[in-house]
Amino acid sequence: MKALIGLENGTVLTGRSFTGTGEAVGEIVFNTSMSGYQEVLTDPSYVGQLVTMTYPLIGNYGVNEEDMESDAIHPRAFLMREYQDLPSNFRSTGSLADFLQKYGILGVEGVDTRMLTRIIRNGGAMKAVISTEDADPDSLVQRARDWPGLVGRDMVARVSCREPFGWQDNTPVTGPGFPAGGESSYKVVAYDFGIKYNQLRLLTSRGCSVQVVPAATTAADVLAMDPDGVFLSNGPGDPAGVEGVIENICGLLGKKPIFGICLGHQMLGLAYGGSTYKLKFGHRGGNQPVKDLTTGKVEITSQNHGFCVDPDSLPPEVEVTHINLNDGSLEGMRHTGYPAFSVQYHPEHAPGPHDAEYLFDRFIDLMAGNG
Repeated sequence: MKALIGLENGTVLTGRSFTGTGEAVGEIVFNTSMSGYQEVLTDPSYVGQLVTMTYPLIGNYGVNEEDMESDAIHPRAFLMREYQDLPSNFRSTGSLADFLQKYGILGVEGVDTRMLTRIIRNGGAMKAVISTEDADPDSLVQRARDWPGLVGRDMVARVSCREPFGWQDNTPVTGPGFPAGGESSYKVVAYDFGIKYNQLRLLTSRGCSVQVVPAATTAADVLAMDPDGVFLSNGPGDPAGVEGVIENICGLLGKKPIFGICLGHQMLGLAYGGSTYKLKFGHRGGNQPVKDLTTGKVEITSQNHGFCVDPDSLPPEVEVTHINLNDGSLEGMRHTGYPAFSVQYHPEHAPGPHDAEYLFDRFIDLMAGNG
């Protein structure tokens, strides 16, 4: 079934839907991971986006229940060069097409993804409409231009949990309160800005008892739970558009150890008094090089973000700890006066390499008073 892709810059591309009829509007971006498409699809940070995979063959190993990073698919559409409809893998329990159809997400193959990626790299991430129903190229381009975009909008409110929950035996546990942990476990309150399950898996595997709370939870409510540390998760969209969170983080600084990832890192930067800006086309993929300035080591990291903290806006007491080796942008920082640190990338490696998992150990050390 023919699908048209209209970009706000006037470009129109064609493809074929392998999930039936449908339309999707959003910000079109590309991801350079060679595998991990199920983790990409279930990452809440992709809310409001149309994701293009640069690797040419997608779907070849199917999908399964174990690789879910949330309870749903979050991009509005999934684009690729070639879809493999006969998956072969011992872990596979279904096809990518069935998975997308289950959640009503448009899947499009036959797209010239090399051309589309070059357009995004040159022109930046842009607004787009994909449709099997509207065959008028001019209409699609105009509809893309009319979409308000992601800048300044609170996308976290769309994905954050409505009620607190815990994490135990590799599954969410409904209800407030910390699930039972080991005798030496640390209690961690995790803010859900769009949290990924593997972050919770890695915290609990280190003996932490985790309580996940909605993004709007006040600092007073968190402190009343008397946690040993606070975790700020990843999430979608523009950090400056998220309402009420900065004040709560400010209320926790210096009172509890804090570890932030991706959007949590950006929100922490805003709480320090810094500012953020939109990257031209973002960093998305499982092969992004980052240098740890504290050790001199280079890590290959998993990333998914379109905004970044401006290092020149940070106060003197905030130290830059990691930089992106592709463009020099800020990838990590720590406060020299408070027990707080954060990274822009995803050390929970879902998908991606395991180079940066040590950061979860660093958080444990910080809660133990050794950071």
